[in-house]
Amino acid sequence: MNHQIEKLYRISQQPTRRIIGLMSGTSLDGLDIALCEVQNSGTSTQMKLEKFVTMDYTDDFRQFVRRIFAKRQIDQQDLCGLNAYIGLVHADLINKALQDWGIANQDIDIIASHGQTVFHAPQILTHDKTLPNSTLQIGDGDHIAVKTGIITVSDFRQKHIAAGGEGAPLAAYGDYLLFTDDAQHRILLNIGGISNFTFLPTSNSGMKAFATDLGPGNTIMNQYVHKHCEIEMDRDAAIAYQGTVNPTLLKALLEEHFLSLDFPKTTGPELFNLAYLEAKQKETNTLLLSKEDVMATLNAFSAQAIIDGIAAVSANLENVAVYVSGGGLHNPLLMENIQAGLPKMSISSIEDIAMNPDAKEACLFAILANETIAGSSDNVRNIKDSPAICMGKISLPS
Repeated sequence: MNHQIEKLYRISQQPTRRIIGLMSGTSLDGLDIALCEVQNSGTSTQMKLEKFVTMDYTDDFRQFVRRIFAKRQIDQQDLCGLNAYIGLVHADLINKALQDWGIANQDIDIIASHGQTVFHAPQILTHDKTLPNSTLQIGDGDHIAVKTGIITVSDFRQKHIAAGGEGAPLAAYGDYLLFTDDAQHRILLNIGGISNFTFLPTSNSGMKAFATDLGPGNTIMNQYVHKHCEIEMDRDAAIAYQGTVNPTLLKALLEEHFLSLDFPKTTGPELFNLAYLEAKQKETNTLLLSKEDVMATLNAFSAQAIIDGIAAVSANLENVAVYVSGGGLHNPLLMENIQAGLPKMSISSIEDIAMNPDAKEACLFAILANETIAGSSDNVRNIKDSPAICMGKISLPS
């Protein structure tokens, strides 16, 4: 037997595994690295976050990715080269984090790498029936495995699509295993580039959990200030706070058909982007709005898409709580707008149920890798409209 396969088998039999979960979102701010101690699998899974860090990307790295990110026409050489380059950069950042933590690479069992999404193309978004649902995350797992010496599980979304899903969102799988409660219906809201939530009904309700995208999160706001203010984000909503929401533009932004579709559904920055904003501004003759007013309106747009989604899923339910993670949690105006739109709802950081809100997505990919190595597809059969599968391709270091 190949000694790496034998090692993988031993890891699968251990009561506890040390797994590094990675997440790189559409905001391109950096690589989230979460070192997790994971016990058992399925509904018996227990996870402890040992270490967490976000390793900042260089401006050069961001510019490389932006050459191809969410664009239909790109240079194929850029795409091919970036698949290897991102893998190498991520491996270097993992090695640096482990060195900083004083942990040897050989003490890590598995790396779980989400990769970098560069295009998301489910038919619901492309309206093209000639090609199947598809999505592309790059950052080659073999490069990570070889450069770190650690078995790597990557490319999770492909199995979801192969089994009949749309490739996103995947959060329901880990959320269901870790956070389902006996007494409280939970909505785990993640506000990244795109906003999404996992609905977790109480364990005895007879209802099924599901995850769904909602619409814009931070992406359009980040793209706007990057282009017009030459900054990566509207930190602390400093620009948006100075503006006034334009009701005409907001109404037009909310008229996108995707926002009225039933759950679960998936979208991406391929739809909600600067081109979308500029088209709506032309339509409403609001191209001359101040930067402050545009940002206030975009903030309200993201908030309203989230409010509408949560209101729809929580109607007629009692004892519902919303727990928030992702970069949007740190946008105070966005959080104020969401709470104002849901005045009777309990809305708080997911830290209230013992999860670091910035580490959550990276941790969830560690859970997905744990299921791939030591779990079973039977563990996630109670998730609505999601295939019961274990996800990820396994790359061996040698």
